[in-house]
Amino acid sequence: MGLFEFLRKAGSKALTKKNAKTVKTKEIKKLEEEILNKQKLILLKGVVDSLGIKVKNLALDLNGDKVTVYGQTKTQENKEKIVLALGNVSGIGRVDDRISVTNPQPEAQFYTVKRGDSLSKISKKYYGSAKKYKIIFEANRPMLKDPNLIYPGQVLRIPAL
Repeated sequence: MGLFEFLRKAGSKALTKKNAKTVKTKEIKKLEEEILNKQKLILLKGVVDSLGIKVKNLALDLNGDKVTVYGQTKTQENKEKIVLALGNVSGIGRVDDRISVTNPQPEAQFYTVKRGDSLSKISKKYYGSAKKYKIIFEANRPMLKDPNLIYPGQVLRIPAL
């Protein structure tokens, strides 16, 4: 036996795109889920990259609504910003933080914004003065672009003074 030649356009129409779309085997569904998961991981990596924070050996793993983040960064602040950026993505319910820090610092508190909150109101609660809202704003940059643009459900860093 050897190589046989056939007319490509003749014969059964079993391999048309229309027929291919109707086949949804377990293997194909699994492949589609894997591709979607990889696309989501690329998008989540883009969220981290957009922060401009250097992360050595950055790796992400996605399992449902939980993202696990691995790597090494210089400061606790950078680590917390990465966790918050990932956690504040719609569809992410949990972040498993596996980032190590080369220069440990005290951890900040996290606060979930409620309806009616403002940075001034949050500042008064944590620092006793509404005028210190800029500390919270700066602690959450670049995720926050404007101190007036926070939303319910968003999680913010509240650094210690």
